[in-house]
Amino acid sequence: MSELPYAWTKEILFPLGETAVIIDCGDHLSVAVQRRVASVCALLEKRTLPAMIEWVPSYTSVTLFYNPFISPYPELCRALLQQLNQLKESVQDKPRTVTIPVCYGGEWGPDLDYVASEHGLTSEDVIAIHTSGDYLVHMIGFAPGFPYLGGLSERIATPRRATPRLRVEAGTVGIGGKQTGIYPVDTPGGWQCIGRTPLRLFRPDEKVPSLLAAGDRVRFEQITKQDYLALKRMEDER
Repeated sequence: MSELPYAWTKEILFPLGETAVIIDCGDHLSVAVQRRVASVCALLEKRTLPAMIEWVPSYTSVTLFYNPFISPYPELCRALLQQLNQLKESVQDKPRTVTIPVCYGGEWGPDLDYVASEHGLTSEDVIAIHTSGDYLVHMIGFAPGFPYLGGLSERIATPRRATPRLRVEAGTVGIGGKQTGIYPVDTPGGWQCIGRTPLRLFRPDEKVPSLLAAGDRVRFEQITKQDYLALKRMEDER
């Protein structure tokens, strides 16, 4: 069943301090809400609001930072609503699908066995379930290029670690609650680490630095350690 048209009214705008406004795009995670967020971002990308400084998307909203000396809050909201009510939600008939190769377990996936034991599964079961999923990139955040992926099977959904690791290496694939994701850079982290990909998710030297974007679809593919090392060498030589 399709969702009803969204009502772009003043009730969906909320002040955040004196220099930002939150644009509420829905109250739950769904493909429709993600498309709505993407549509608002596409609108703001055109920079048609003189007071706008920048914007930051999240799961179900977009925060717009602005200069109140150029446009006070009431004036900004009126202009914003006028544009939102002319907005046509973007719909990707064929969203981009990115396949992420992963070497599971061992030194690169130290929590794989723990995730399996928590659910009464074998490590092979967890890998099979994880690689059979069709994941949606809801947003990029936490660290540059970090994708928050929805669509993880309840069969392997596992809470974050009680004590985060001080260092999780770039490329590590993890599970955090009902989501899965990939660490793009070396960083502290508390997700359950089940594998690692040789692909670089954050490429600051490229025009588009993030390999993934909100709205993309992701599939995981199991590879061997030898495959990992070969692909890692190719990535390092790029």
